[in-house]
Amino acid sequence: MMELLYPALRGLHILALCTLSGGAVSLTCFTRGALRATMAHRLRRVLVACALLLMVTTVGLYLTQAGLMGDGPADMLNPDVLRAVAGTRFGNVWLVQGGFAASTLAALCVPGRVLLLILAGAQLALLAWTGHAAMNDGPLGALQRLNHSLHLLSAAWWIGGLLPLLICMRLGREPALREDAIRAMRRFSLSGHAAVAGVVLTGVLNGLIITGFRWHGFTPWLQLLMVKVGLVAGMVAIALYNRYVLVPRFHAGPDAIARFIRLTQAEMLLGVLVIATVTLLATWAPF
Repeated sequence: MMELLYPALRGLHILALCTLSGGAVSLTCFTRGALRATMAHRLRRVLVACALLLMVTTVGLYLTQAGLMGDGPADMLNPDVLRAVAGTRFGNVWLVQGGFAASTLAALCVPGRVLLLILAGAQLALLAWTGHAAMNDGPLGALQRLNHSLHLLSAAWWIGGLLPLLICMRLGREPALREDAIRAMRRFSLSGHAAVAGVVLTGVLNGLIITGFRWHGFTPWLQLLMVKVGLVAGMVAIALYNRYVLVPRFHAGPDAIARFIRLTQAEMLLGVLVIATVTLLATWAPF
């Protein structure tokens, strides 16, 4: 049970962080004026739900780690085991994550979304201090954690930005918001190229560092990694088709727009599956 609960909570945690980051980026960097106000209203419930989920998963992951270190669910609330977890690297990182998660919820009450963007980014970067990304020390360990942080930030920028992109598509049908929505989508498209490249390049380096730059055969971990690579390749294919085939056809009629929306929804689903594979990879031995 504990072995299943941990990756489930971790996956929900990363999904919440990606959604928060994407919403904060769109409101801070891509939208302006009336579009920003309308987008903020549309995204508010989603961001609040993600902030609450972040609190639940942060606490849940700490308690689950206590159960894994102890003798199962009975030790999830054992004070001695909880103190023991606090003395580990995971415990140190996760106590900081708890403070950031509480601050994230409070940040939703503050006008503007810059603070929310900073807090979400900090929590994503901190994930690189646990799991396989923390397996090395010294210069290689520092490179691995920096690279993994960039990998998570790039993935959050890409996957988390898909929901705001869909909202922009729908808002673009309103004459008063059309021009602002088109500009916002162009900004997302330009930055999206960098995010996709960042995911691919840092992902390759992550895999090489984790395996020690050596071939260990087709282990279960490597097989699951190949599944993740296939899912990411599908997302890249959809993104390229949307940008270079469908976007130039927008002026021709609603068919291209409708297809763009459906494919973006499919890209979002693939993104959720990528996060699911990532959470499993973090709990499996690479060789």
